Amino acid sequence: MAQTETGIRKKLNAALQPEWLQIENESDRHSGPPGRESHFKITLVSEGFAGLLPVKRHQKIYALLADELAGPVHALALHLYTPQEWLARGEQRPDSPNCKGGGK
Repeated sequence: MAQTETGIRKKLNAALQPEWLQIENESDRHSGPPGRESHFKITLVSEGFAGLLPVKRHQKIYALLADELAGPVHALALHLYTPQEWLARGEQRPDSPNCKGGGK
């Protein structure tokens, strides 16, 4: 596991004690040099999201990962659920669309 992804995982685990956490490095699906850590998809299930609207959930993650977003991370795809929402979805999150940018 790469350094940026490890740091993201530690911060999210410490702050939200997730029941489910999946971090996918999707950087190679976008233009740029191989091996970078710039685009991540995060699926996180936590009781810490109870009572929060989706925008507030996203803001919470952005605040936790402010250093990464100011540095190597260019984009986050966030799929954030309470345990009840996750079960209602059949423990599934949407697939990421294919990148349309870069043309490379």
